[in-house]
Amino acid sequence: LFQTLVRWARRSQRGGGLLLHRALSCTSSQNGSSNALYRDSVLLPKTEFPMKLTGQKLLDRELQIQQECGFADLYSWQRERKAKNKFCLHDGPPYANGDPHVGHALNKILKDIRNRFEMLRGRQVHYIPGWDCHGLPIELKALGDLGTSGLSPLQIRQKAREFAEGAIARQKAAFQRWGVMADWDQCYYTFDGTYEAAQLKVFQEMHSKGLIYQDYKPVFWSPSSGTALAEAELEYNPEHVSRAIYATFPLVTLPPKIASQKGLESVSVLVWTTQPWTIPANQAVCYMPNAQYSVVKRVDNSEKFLVATERTASIAALLGTDLQTVGTFTGSLLEGGICKHPTIPDKQVPLLPANHVTMVKGTGLVHTAPAHGMEDYSVASQFKLPVECMVDEDGKFNELAGAELQKLSVVTEGNDKVISMLKQCNALLKEEQCVHSYPYDWRTKQPVVIRPSKQWFINTETLKDKAKEALQKVRVLPESARSSLLTMLDRRTYWCISRQRSWGVPIPVFYHKESGEALINNRMHIFTLFKEKGSDCWWELPIETLLPPEVLKKSKAGAVSDYVRGEDVLDIWFDSGASWAAVLEAESDSRADVYVEGKDQIGGWFQSSLLTSVAVRNKAPYKSLVVHGFAVSEKGEKMSKSVGNVVDPDVVINGGKGPTEPAYGADVLRWWVAESNVFSEVQIGPSVLNSARDSISKLRNTLKFLLGNLQGFDPRLQAVDPKQMHYIDQYMLHLLREYSIKVTDAYSEFDAGRVIRVLQAFITRELSSFYFSIIKDRLYCDAEDSLGRRSCQTVLEEILDGVTRSIAPILPHMAEEVYLHAPGHDEGETLFKSGWIKSSSVWRRPGLEEAVEGACAIRDCFLSSIPGKNAARYDLTVAIEPGLLFELMESLQEEPTSTTSQLAELMMAARVNLATKMPRDLDPEALLNHGTFLINLEGGVIREESAYSIAVTPTSAARCPRCRRYTANSADCLCPRCQSVISQAH
Repeated sequence: LFQTLVRWARRSQRGGGLLLHRALSCTSSQNGSSNALYRDSVLLPKTEFPMKLTGQKLLDRELQIQQECGFADLYSWQRERKAKNKFCLHDGPPYANGDPHVGHALNKILKDIRNRFEMLRGRQVHYIPGWDCHGLPIELKALGDLGTSGLSPLQIRQKAREFAEGAIARQKAAFQRWGVMADWDQCYYTFDGTYEAAQLKVFQEMHSKGLIYQDYKPVFWSPSSGTALAEAELEYNPEHVSRAIYATFPLVTLPPKIASQKGLESVSVLVWTTQPWTIPANQAVCYMPNAQYSVVKRVDNSEKFLVATERTASIAALLGTDLQTVGTFTGSLLEGGICKHPTIPDKQVPLLPANHVTMVKGTGLVHTAPAHGMEDYSVASQFKLPVECMVDEDGKFNELAGAELQKLSVVTEGNDKVISMLKQCNALLKEEQCVHSYPYDWRTKQPVVIRPSKQWFINTETLKDKAKEALQKVRVLPESARSSLLTMLDRRTYWCISRQRSWGVPIPVFYHKESGEALINNRMHIFTLFKEKGSDCWWELPIETLLPPEVLKKSKAGAVSDYVRGEDVLDIWFDSGASWAAVLEAESDSRADVYVEGKDQIGGWFQSSLLTSVAVRNKAPYKSLVVHGFAVSEKGEKMSKSVGNVVDPDVVINGGKGPTEPAYGADVLRWWVAESNVFSEVQIGPSVLNSARDSISKLRNTLKFLLGNLQGFDPRLQAVDPKQMHYIDQYMLHLLREYSIKVTDAYSEFDAGRVIRVLQAFITRELSSFYFSIIKDRLYCDAEDSLGRRSCQTVLEEILDGVTRSIAPILPHMAEEVYLHAPGHDEGETLFKSGWIKSSSVWRRPGLEEAVEGACAIRDCFLSSIPGKNAARYDLTVAIEPGLLFELMESLQEEPTSTTSQLAELMMAARVNLATKMPRDLDPEALLNHGTFLINLEGGVIREESAYSIAVTPTSAARCPRCRRYTANSADCLCPRCQSVISQAH
């Protein structure tokens, strides 16, 4: 019979439709033959979009997508299109001294996610990648073991440039592989002549305003690098161990205001320091004017010391003896006291008031060496003390320190020798090991010292208030970073910007051979030379070209032969800090919408950019700042090659050795960045990456389902008007609009993690658990061109489009791959050239939300009555008293009983009966339940709480062999809906 029917079906084209319908509606279902007969009539999902891509196939596909979808040309395309609004993200230049690492990936991908989002929503994006190309780390790596011996500055610069160019090429290739959108042929480099010229212009303007000056004052000096350092070039080692000492300075002249007090004979001022090597350079001992001080006597040997009163107990415990108070007085009474220097015969030093004295540690009296401390220098400036430097550029004592100390390294054997000298003259009271935070050179990882040097400085003290005022107008994410920005500003009284190296932008200064007086060429002449020839010309050209007669004449200087060119170069933080002048000045606003960098830039690029911009233009170079954390290992540890926990982004993408290092591709790396809480430390490792891969795989599954059900659907021709759609379909458009608003807000807040959470919740809750489970019957079993199925497909296409666009900034490769398979656009069109999510406020209709959510409340009540059982096997009776809720349910089911109504679809029941009260002939075995639903319309103007009751009974209908719903009259017959579909098909 079955084979006969199949042959009949093939021959039947015209006139036999009704007979075929009758024959097929009731057939034998033995051995599943009827199921096989109807299988081809069920519209199951079909798509070539692969569920999974792994290994080399994944890598090849990503590169193919980049090529086919024009990743390389996308930035230029969007720059040429007309746009009402612009978005400028100014790229903080990574350092050109090594291979790309996960810190780069975190930063560049975070920026790219925002740029792609802004471009999709129609803004013209301004993003020019840059590189910081000068500085000592590059110079040291380029020269390697050669060092600078025997090499001219130009030879050093050539090697450094070649090294930087190699690092830039490797980093650039990686950024492109990660899918970062930019014009990679139009980047900025701090060693380009045009950039250097713009930087010099900033220098000249600041110099002309008196903000840049030359002075002899203490600076952080790195003996291991042989150059001065700025605060931003320091790393503080919290585990540094110093030999701290308590030393005595005999009081030879009592302060006049306490001289008449008894018992003050033979008193020594007690000081504490963690840097004993600075004692020979001591010029004073400082006290706090408003603190209390005491003269105390040791009970065990009658020695008397002057100390801060509140430090007495701590000192007694340290010495292991009681201290008896002889007299107590306010610090201001110490004025005029004079001490004997402990190691230099016949030298006397005054007691002086100072605000930097603290009572946290030590004795409350501070040994003051103006040459070797910033606060000490301030005291020296105020009281006209000498600033004698006893330390040379190699960090060794010079001849001023005396024969015993000369040529000894101050931080090692020199320190030991000073302590020995203090012992010899009985001035060493106590020595202890002190673990504390101490500044190290960020490049060599060696301790620095503070020593005076003739350097060029920026007077940040005069800029601070303006900078703070400018910061008030800047939005900071997270807001907690603002206090760190202000604290770092406060800590910087001046900024040393000169460096004694060759690889950098030369400071355009000439020095008089005899007087040493500086002459700065403030004319356009030097800018033009640098712009045309690059800064190598400072060494290549004769001094007569650099300092022509007209410049000398305007400067009222002597002959050019009286001058020599300066050899210092600018601090690299000044290089990068002037990037706004080189990159943003051409823009109409000349301010970036945002700077996005790691938290280490709070005292670095964020600050140097702010100070230079405020100095020249009286405004910040950015409207907002985004401060992200560092990439750390999966255990939260700092990455280190010695520990073996470094994650290489190239290995993440392309795979490494063995199965433990699979090829994840670029989109997994991007998902990791997006999913992370970037405002704290960002962990990365195998479990994090596997989780990202699994999340993308689940997303692909959802997208594959959507694509499969859109096979043969063209939204341009077959889309259904929302007003004609099923209520559940309209409701999904409403949810899609809400989803798009949430996603847009999250991207705008630099919160891609929230985008992913919203996405996953939408897919899990609204799609997989709700909508997809409800519509599968309509999708698979309704007539292909029926209104109900096209309504559903219209919504699925909108969901596919919305979800794909929403993840596109994070997963550009997968988004474009989906778009290649998606219906509704011309071949060759790409997602990134076609805009953001196209949701519409028209999708929200009054009463729609309440109708569907009211039905969902009843559905929940129904499903809770049959826990763990198949709803399709039951009939549901819903009783609602006349009112708003009943009218809303009637809009979903006009007839009293139905197996095909929208309400029946939502309930996923075999049949739904809708009435104003329960029928009298209700099956006594029926499961009863009830509930209430609050209707809230017109923004709360209409509020009504409606009660409903439900009765659940097993259905008496049979399972349809085609759709498998329990809506057929008998097991060998099709249900009425399937009969109709089959008959229409033939």
